Amino acid sequence: MKNREWMGLKRVLLSGTVGLALYGVPALAGTGKADADAADISVSRIGASDTASPAHSDNPTIKPTSNLALPSSRYPAARRDGISDHMFGETVADPWRWLEGDIRSDPAVADWVGRENTLARGYLAALPGRDDFAAQLRTLYDYERYSLPRKAGHRYFFMRNSGLMNQSALYVRDGLAGADRLLIDPNHAAVAYALDAWVPSPSGRYLAYSEQHAGSDWRTIRVVDAGAAAATGAGETLADRLEWANDTLIGWVGDGGFLYSRYPAPRAADEFQAPSHDKAIWFHRVGTGQDADELVYATPDHPDWGHKAQVTADGHWAVISTEAGTGAARAIHLIDLAAPRVDGKWTVLPLVPGLDHDWKLVDGTRDRLWFITNDGAPNNRLVRIDLAPRDTRGTQASHPGLKLAVTTVMAERHSLLETGRIVGDRLILSYLVGGQRVAVVTDLNGRPAQALTITGNGAATGFDGHPGDSETFYQYSSYNQPPTIYRMDLHSGRVAPFAKPTVPFNPADYVIEERQYPSRDGTMVPLTIVRKRADVGKAAPTLLYGYGGFDIALNPGYSPWRMAWLEAGGVFAVASVRGGGELGPAWYEAGRGPHKQNSFDDFIAAGEYLVRQGIARQGGLAAQGGSNGGMMVAAVINQRPDLFVAANPDVGVMDMLRFDRFTQGRSWIDDYGNPAHEADWRTLRAYSPYHNIAGGHEYPAILVTTADTDDRVVPAHSFKYVAALQAAAIGDRPHLLRVESDAGHGGGRPLDKTIAGGADVMAFLAAWTGLTPPADTNRTAP
Repeated sequence: MKNREWMGLKRVLLSGTVGLALYGVPALAGTGKADADAADISVSRIGASDTASPAHSDNPTIKPTSNLALPSSRYPAARRDGISDHMFGETVADPWRWLEGDIRSDPAVADWVGRENTLARGYLAALPGRDDFAAQLRTLYDYERYSLPRKAGHRYFFMRNSGLMNQSALYVRDGLAGADRLLIDPNHAAVAYALDAWVPSPSGRYLAYSEQHAGSDWRTIRVVDAGAAAATGAGETLADRLEWANDTLIGWVGDGGFLYSRYPAPRAADEFQAPSHDKAIWFHRVGTGQDADELVYATPDHPDWGHKAQVTADGHWAVISTEAGTGAARAIHLIDLAAPRVDGKWTVLPLVPGLDHDWKLVDGTRDRLWFITNDGAPNNRLVRIDLAPRDTRGTQASHPGLKLAVTTVMAERHSLLETGRIVGDRLILSYLVGGQRVAVVTDLNGRPAQALTITGNGAATGFDGHPGDSETFYQYSSYNQPPTIYRMDLHSGRVAPFAKPTVPFNPADYVIEERQYPSRDGTMVPLTIVRKRADVGKAAPTLLYGYGGFDIALNPGYSPWRMAWLEAGGVFAVASVRGGGELGPAWYEAGRGPHKQNSFDDFIAAGEYLVRQGIARQGGLAAQGGSNGGMMVAAVINQRPDLFVAANPDVGVMDMLRFDRFTQGRSWIDDYGNPAHEADWRTLRAYSPYHNIAGGHEYPAILVTTADTDDRVVPAHSFKYVAALQAAAIGDRPHLLRVESDAGHGGGRPLDKTIAGGADVMAFLAAWTGLTPPADTNRTAP
């Protein structure tokens, strides 16, 4: 974007969301410092490129002790079958396909996983410093934290965790200065669950929330009467229980009911592994059973399409978005919620019937809807659609009951327009500018208005609200700063704290550096480096993290796991490789489909740069990534096993020739390509981690982590990959499988399991990179 386009506009860093992966710590939003100096935290931003002088260091090589080795004879035996596929003139062996069986019902799979877990848990428990990491993580998680509040009527709803609660609980305040009252506490439920999405009704009387059980992507939607809480001091959970929701929004239609998305109930044998079809939108009336729900919208002719419904802030329109995959393309349909039903059925009006472009609802008031679209604008533009009765002027819409006029409010610019919200009488728009997110605050016609400036190397998220609101809330966090919650008065522009954290370390002790380095083809790639200020100029054990897929940007954020690594004296680095969304659509396309190798080249070049610059010790570099990032780490290990001494591929997509056969895998074809098409198959075959393990080379120590109820990236990917690793002649460094029980892709994991798993991973990577956690005999390990 040209500088003159931003004249007069204030800026604020924002972070985006989205994606296949949910990786990292499930730490709830924390509370934080307020005032100007709260956001202007003490960090350094050091711009540098590959031409910078290497740090002065003797760059010693780490030589882990020999007793960390694990000869192949220690691994559990894994049966090899003679299964192979014949595709496009090639034969590809798949001897461990039997490990695709469901661990819950296949005794052979359960037995092998049990033996693998026993081996891994024994090895990890004996590692030096494992208990110290567990105690340190417990200390770092022990701070009070809040989520962003949501206002409905006169009530404010928010999540709160006192510190070491396994799951955060949901509270409500009657008025901003009211006392906190508990509504929902999963920690005392008869059957354990995590509280996932939650949406209050417009008046704040009811709140619909979804329960996540054992980490699964399936959700159970419940309803609590917040009004009853005012009289009794506790929320009254109603009998309503809605099953088989997955990736759903909740759109209240007044206080009487809501729209939601669900699948047909699967067969018991297909619940956690089989592809799901026929996702539809339903209406649920509060106080009734699920069998009384009304079907609102479905596309049985297109069973692979998925639908979600939003309701505009004024309750006038339900906006249905339809997706066929993870690509940036949505169809849009409308329901006039004020119109009478015809023969008891919901009248659905097509607004944008084709899956040709992306249309993301911002909000609506009466007969005006605001959308962000890439129609005619690769970097997106903001449009207002004015809906009008038939007898008023305007261009004809796709349904004879609608006429519309489309007005561009914010034209396409050189930077990507990602999201937008209407709060009060303002538009808050998030642009991606040079890898950073900038908030532009305008009036509803796109003219510059009051804004907020935040300094520091972090990210601000939130800014939720509705048209007519006088306030909004946002949170700021960074690698060395847990989230701080702020309230902004939209009339005066004044910002005040809502909640702030207290942490057992000084954020000013850490420096955050922004650098660039050249990839294999000369492309300059952003790299963030976090370490202790006192250790700048010294080579140290380094953990390199990356994702690189699905147009997802890695934004600055706090993680107790990473802070434990930093507190021990390690370096944490994030490579914003191609395939991610850090630098806009072109950056994503450059690491997608046939260009996926660019992601791997970028990650390899990041590791080489860290060693070359004297940041990572020779023999002290580890790699970590989750989901798509887990696949990337495994692929990179196959291509450059000599570069890393240790790796943690977490919940990775490891069999790229069969990923589309499980749960939601077919929706990833937009990013990876279709294994049924020859050109795509050959690209996938060339880097699929399971199929490209290079025997005869010394591999790094590898800890593969997954969970038994991961129904997004099914654990069979990790099972087969580990079986292939352990059967290959790749040296005596350990290649272990750790499988968490009653857990999924990452979200909703209880804190005790998060701490135990984090201690195992950190101890494993530390032992092989030479990092020693600071011992504290006063701490008690969980």
